[in-house]
Amino acid sequence: MTYDDMHPYMIECAAEAARVARGVTAAQLDDPTHCTDWDVRALVNHWVLYTSHGLEHRALRKQLPEELTARDFTADPDWAEAYAAQLDRAVAAWADPAVWEGEVDLGMAKMPAAELASMIIKETAVHGWDVATATGQQYRVSEGAARLVLDVVETHGDLYRQYDGFADPVPVPDGAPVFDRALASSGRDPRPAGELPANS
Repeated sequence: MTYDDMHPYMIECAAEAARVARGVTAAQLDDPTHCTDWDVRALVNHWVLYTSHGLEHRALRKQLPEELTARDFTADPDWAEAYAAQLDRAVAAWADPAVWEGEVDLGMAKMPAAELASMIIKETAVHGWDVATATGQQYRVSEGAARLVLDVVETHGDLYRQYDGFADPVPVPDGAPVFDRALASSGRDPRPAGELPANS
């Protein structure tokens, strides 16, 4: 897929992530999640770091500074608004089609920019669903965005599992919605009462 295919889904998933973030209360940050060993605070910090700061840094071909990787973003009472603003900056950094060309140096390896962008869109949506589920909300995506997420999950699933990023796939009924299939393929139980464990 190209810039024209994916950038609208990046915008969509970022906007939905910002909406979900604004729905997280301070009292929920210490609540458990279905992600192994992560409470809502740890999950949110991972989500904010990689889907907003990480997204912008990848576009700019810069490494994430250590200060950011160690920061507790939720220590700021207005973290959700800060996250929304950073998402806007990140999405804007990818607005130039030229940014989608070439490779991004990840430090240990290089990856085609468009492929990396698709994986961060997946992170935004899947972890957005994680946060929403843990805080009594819904994360909604269009059919097109859901198909992109499913494609990324199925393409890179073995790699994520190698690094404990995904649990084993969860069975879903025939005809399940596309986003449910993507979640299930990543090891998450998409049913409302689903409590099967899933790693981040």
